[in-house]
Amino acid sequence: MRRKLTIATLIIATVCTSIPIYHIKAQTAPCFSWYTVPTKNEERPTNFEASDIIDKYNTIYLGSPDKKRIYLTFDAGYENGNVKKVLDTLNEKNVKGAFFVLPHFITANPELIDEMNETGHLLCNHSTSHRDMSKIEDMETFKKELTGIEEIYKNQTGKELKKFYRPPEGRFSESNLKYAQELGYTTVLWSLAHADWDNSKQPDPAKAKELILSRIHNGCVLLLHPTSETNAIILPELIDELRSRGYEFFSLDEFE
Repeated sequence: MRRKLTIATLIIATVCTSIPIYHIKAQTAPCFSWYTVPTKNEERPTNFEASDIIDKYNTIYLGSPDKKRIYLTFDAGYENGNVKKVLDTLNEKNVKGAFFVLPHFITANPELIDEMNETGHLLCNHSTSHRDMSKIEDMETFKKELTGIEEIYKNQTGKELKKFYRPPEGRFSESNLKYAQELGYTTVLWSLAHADWDNSKQPDPAKAKELILSRIHNGCVLLLHPTSETNAIILPELIDELRSRGYEFFSLDEFE
């Protein structure tokens, strides 16, 4: 006969197995995974995760509805040859991007980092360990995640990372937004992205280009992974096509 588990049974079972309940710490703050609902026909998205709290803090995710502006942002954790191709395209097309980098990318690619700086791109903070930042509930731990990579970057380049921060995988809590603001950072999310991060499952270039062109919109903050072979292939034509539609590319430090 199957035994029916009750709350009392579970409590007794827990005690009998000598697992001290008081050692289990529950997270009190709600966690969020950033998303936007996809659109089409160049419509602006309207449905955002945690829309009731993000605007209380310094955040960037969608620009002015009245201007055909695009902000190109890249999450760069390593180089596989495609980051250099993406950078070459940006420089050839005179488009400035914001690269959210990790420590390994900085230390393993000093010449690429120097080129990004010399050609006017923004080097920004993607955390020190690429952990789920939404699980961090205290300021000191959060601060170490941002200042750790700041120190690595400054030691190598003599420069300061730009005060833009993107939480890994778009995971955050309200306290994260507050802490970042107190540290002088603007948290940068996005209003358009596509499935480009898995190098073993790269999207078809033609389909990826069509998807981006159909979902682009005024004030778009576009997230791309520069390690993507597909992105490296389509970026030149994508920039040309968007310009032909009247869009202009701006740096995050020109955001409005």
